[in-house]
Amino acid sequence: MQFDAVLNANTLFEIKQSARTAEALGFDALWAPETVHDPFVQLALAADATSTLQVGTAIAVAFARSPMQTAYISWDLAGYSEGRFILGLGTQIKPHIERRFAMPWGQPTARLREYVQALRHIWQAWQQGTKLNFRGAFYKFTLMPPFFNPGPLPHPHIPLYLAGVNRHLCELAGELADGFHVHPFHTPDYLRHHIRPWIAAGAARAGRSPEKVALSTTVFAIVGDTEAERQAQWEAVRQQISFYAATPSYQPVLQEHGWGDVGPVLGRLAVRQRWSEMPALISPEMVAVFAVSGTWDEIGARVYERYQGLLDRITLYLPFVAGERDDAWARALKGFRAVVKD
Repeated sequence: MQFDAVLNANTLFEIKQSARTAEALGFDALWAPETVHDPFVQLALAADATSTLQVGTAIAVAFARSPMQTAYISWDLAGYSEGRFILGLGTQIKPHIERRFAMPWGQPTARLREYVQALRHIWQAWQQGTKLNFRGAFYKFTLMPPFFNPGPLPHPHIPLYLAGVNRHLCELAGELADGFHVHPFHTPDYLRHHIRPWIAAGAARAGRSPEKVALSTTVFAIVGDTEAERQAQWEAVRQQISFYAATPSYQPVLQEHGWGDVGPVLGRLAVRQRWSEMPALISPEMVAVFAVSGTWDEIGARVYERYQGLLDRITLYLPFVAGERDDAWARALKGFRAVVKD
């Protein structure tokens, strides 16, 4: 199992400093989300500032850009990082694709399958000098003059992760991805009873081993060296759980534990923007199932113990900012490495 961090920076200096610090502390990878910044731009800076740290998108919105555009920027980052780049893709949801990005939506699983196939076809054409001739239901790529061909790379394999919560995208990951970003709104039982079997089913249909798909996730963590610190974290985690639990497509996770009646109530409160009332519906029992708790010395080992055999990479759902709590992060990593080594 590997221990990663999420990039949380706004300036050129902060991005590079975060990457250098993450590498120095011993994190395995630094993931950039696509929220208020372009993740590819951030990772170009992170790659430039490091030499061993893996860098990846968690996630980039696939349908916000053409596969050709994603192919170029991924090829560049694979080259700049000397093979340390991981491309993580997600579909987002219909309102964001149509209303935020003004792009077409429809048949997301089938479209994403073809998107991945197109990416790999393009990369193969560049690496091996084969003719570009991809013709699908959603995308067609048939023109690649030499002037626009970036040519081969020393490290041409770009690990490709998909992201999702429910069955279709899990099966798609099993079919053709190198990894899968499990949504933070999950539980070990949901991983065990649903995510992993769905990935295995997709892999079986494609004649692959499910072991070829690395599972990665961000884990809700209640961390602090004092009871007051952990209580503050507990309240923040409860609020975040209530936000995710209000989303209809995430509610099967609640149903797994017999909490299916909570989701619709949270959804109605969210529609009315009654955010402050939502955390009260998340019980201490629910927080304990969704989150890992402990001191900074304990948290790494506890995360490993909870997810051993279920996940290949973990990240804590906490902001990683260089210069803030570096010693605490070092203690978490030390505890994690101690049990992984054993």
